[in-house]
Amino acid sequence: MCVPSGISMTGQTGQNGALRVSPMDRHGRLISPPVLRAAEEVSRRAILHAERLFFDPAIAANLLEEAAATVSRALKVKNASEDSVRDLESYLFRAFLRRLNRAKKRQSFLGKAVELQAFLPRVSWDPRKALEMKILIDELLMHCDPAIRDVLCRRMEGYSWREVGQAYRISSHAAESKFSQALQKVRSKLGLK
Repeated sequence: MCVPSGISMTGQTGQNGALRVSPMDRHGRLISPPVLRAAEEVSRRAILHAERLFFDPAIAANLLEEAAATVSRALKVKNASEDSVRDLESYLFRAFLRRLNRAKKRQSFLGKAVELQAFLPRVSWDPRKALEMKILIDELLMHCDPAIRDVLCRRMEGYSWREVGQAYRISSHAAESKFSQALQKVRSKLGLK
C-alpha cells in the first residue's frame, strides 16, 4: 500500500485536527522542528484549499512538505531564527500557495499540450505518445531555464519561430535551435528517442 508522505500512515490527526506532516520532504530535505509545527498547523487549511482547486490531497501534502523544507533551508541560510519571522505559519502558507500556483499552471500547460497533440490532423492520436508528451513538457516546465519555458508557452499559444526569435532579438533558426537542444537534453535524460 502506497501512502502519501505528507499524511500519517494511520490517518490520525494531531492537535487542532491538523494532519501529521513528515519531518522530511520527498527529496530528502529535513524540516526544522519549528517549521514542522507551523506546517502541521496550516496543513488542514492548505489541503482544503488545494482540494478546492481540484488537487489530490497527497499532492497537496507533498507540496506543503516541499514548502516547509524550503522555508527551513531559507531560514538556515540567512542564519535567521524561526522567531525572527513575525508569523511563520502565514509565511509557510504563502510559500505553499506559490508552489500550488506553479503546479496548477504546469497542469494547465500539460492539458493544453495533450489537447493540441490529440487534434493534430497529420498524426493519429496515440495515448502512449500523449503520455510521453505530457512527461516531456512537465520536465521542460520544471527543470529548464525561464527562457525555454517562455519559448514553450509562446509556441503553444501559436507563435511562429520568427515571432519567438523577434521577442528574444535572435533569428528564428537560433530560437528553434536553442529550443531543440533543450528538448533533446530532456529527451535523453528521460530515455526517450
